[in-house]
Amino acid sequence: MTTVVVPVRYPLTEHSRATLQAAIDLAAERDATLTVLHVDLYQDDRRVTWSDLKRTVERAFGTVERTRYVVRRSFMVEETILDEVAAEDADVVVIGSAQISRWRKALRSLLGEPDVEAYLRDQLDCELVTVPV
Repeated sequence: MTTVVVPVRYPLTEHSRATLQAAIDLAAERDATLTVLHVDLYQDDRRVTWSDLKRTVERAFGTVERTRYVVRRSFMVEETILDEVAAEDADVVVIGSAQISRWRKALRSLLGEPDVEAYLRDQLDCELVTVPV
């Protein structure tokens, strides 16, 4: 079965809602399971639970069939997303164009002017879908 992973912010931002809607639609089209991922940063000292995430998503979108809700604590969002995608053996990752900007900012300090989509495509052994938000 196909697995779609979508990283989102909590509480859901307008961009996260648009990205999540695209991921829900894609999962339905492909008869896939969906993993909604939130990375809770240690430095933000916030404690989001998977049930918080699930309640918020279901309040915004209703019950989403075949969906797993995951909250990971980390210092680095990007690394945690890559780890979760690998652990899930995901087939598709859906990210918003705003997320691409965050990746670009993080990688700029390491690589100069990185092509973030190319970097992610190289790092991820799966399809990458970017949602314009």
